[in-house]
Amino acid sequence: MTGQLTEELLLEVRGVAKSFPGVKALQDMHLDLRRGEVLALVGENGAGKSTLMKLLSGIHAADEGEFFLDGRPVEITGPKQAQDLGISIIHQEFNLMPDLTVAQNVFIGREPRAGGFFLRDRALDAKAQELIDRLHLPLRPREVVGGLTVAKQQMVEIAKALSYDARILIMDEPTAALNDAEVKVLHELIRRFRRPDTGVIYISHRMDELKAIADRITVIRDGRFIDTLDTASTSMREVITRMVGREIVGDAKPQDVRDDREVVLSVEGLSTKALLDDVSFELRRGEILGFAGLMGAGRTEVARALVGADPISAGTVRLRGEPVRIANPAEAARHGIGYLSEDRKHLGLLLEQDVNANIGLSALGQRFQSLGFVRARAMRARSTELVSTLRIRTPSVDQTAKNLSGGNQQKVVIAKWLAKDCDVLIFDEPTRGIDVGAKEEIYALLNELAGQGKSIIMISSELPEVLRMSHRVVVMSEGRVTGELSAAEADQESVMHLATLRPATEGDELPDQAAPDENAPSTEAGER
Repeated sequence: MTGQLTEELLLEVRGVAKSFPGVKALQDMHLDLRRGEVLALVGENGAGKSTLMKLLSGIHAADEGEFFLDGRPVEITGPKQAQDLGISIIHQEFNLMPDLTVAQNVFIGREPRAGGFFLRDRALDAKAQELIDRLHLPLRPREVVGGLTVAKQQMVEIAKALSYDARILIMDEPTAALNDAEVKVLHELIRRFRRPDTGVIYISHRMDELKAIADRITVIRDGRFIDTLDTASTSMREVITRMVGREIVGDAKPQDVRDDREVVLSVEGLSTKALLDDVSFELRRGEILGFAGLMGAGRTEVARALVGADPISAGTVRLRGEPVRIANPAEAARHGIGYLSEDRKHLGLLLEQDVNANIGLSALGQRFQSLGFVRARAMRARSTELVSTLRIRTPSVDQTAKNLSGGNQQKVVIAKWLAKDCDVLIFDEPTRGIDVGAKEEIYALLNELAGQGKSIIMISSELPEVLRMSHRVVVMSEGRVTGELSAAEADQESVMHLATLRPATEGDELPDQAAPDENAPSTEAGER
């Protein structure tokens, strides 16, 4: 039986591990792709999906483990060798040249030439047309890629990948920007590609797609293999349970949860041209409002729209009951709204400046300037006070910001907005890239700020973090709010259920979902 199973396998991954400085991305990873199948690969953000695919496509080399193709061991030493082995990957971020034609993008670097130098445009177009016809794609060789829809650009990527005579096609979130009709076209293309000597690894956060396209589902969590399930006999609830199955550390819960607080910030029908559509929510005084969702759900876009970094196309924002129009982040700060970006090194700090400058500059004109002169002594005193209050580990406020640890850099960013005396603080991925001890300090600090009456929006990709800190949880998917949960209602499964809903089918049950437990937390009130 084992021999027969091995003969069925097109690709096998055994015991693979990969580490980056300070991070164990994969550990004892296993995966097998059978001939002629579509294998879905699922897991939370940061589970290790993309790292595994980069190993298979030769972008990174594995530290440990083995790869087998058709039962024979192979070493994947680089992208060119992966292509020679018949492994092609389509990344979530397209790798296309917008000013070139479809044919030029598909065969870039492999164009037919006359005399080894001059391009043979007709031969190139004919070669592209042959591929387009074989795949039944609605494309023309001479179309300029920059003028195509996202769906058609996706098809160009697929054509490019298959032009290498791929046997294994890896697709990373291929439908993230597609509508339902375009998804159906893509799925039909995948079915045509599937043959007895080919296979597809399909990465997706959209649970409702998996029943339609995948034969089996491999679940990974925290860089480890969890299980492989037959799609036909598995409910999506089972898949989600395996995805989010880790325990929350300790028994910490949101502190001082109340529903009688005054509303400080009210957002109604917020929309942007890029992604957001009819986003509404309220933020109350002394509350930590968590924003959850998968990658690309629109959480950061909400924050950027609120502070004027992205233009709003529709909707109303009220601050303390009064409508406000915020044109840029500086204006948001004047209204008392501070935004702590997920990218603190590029957007939150002046790394080459000292701690004193980083803390004081945000409130320079408001608090530390008089008659055109900087009140250096007052600014230094306030910086020193905040360093002590936030327990920032630094020899002095004269220390350069780049020399601090990640957790202490994050505290400097927080100190900057406290110096500005902002009442509304938006934390985007507040603990990304910092160690466990620093995380605990940030959590304590957020609770402290809420206890002082600050209103906090916390965006995080770490679900245990959202559940631990949030008085209420707003869940987003594809630019819209799909649900709102109280602290009592929110658990990992209910949040993940809402995060994987498609807004076009809001409120629908997941495909083949088991009947809900009567004692389970209700999410109906939050769905809209």
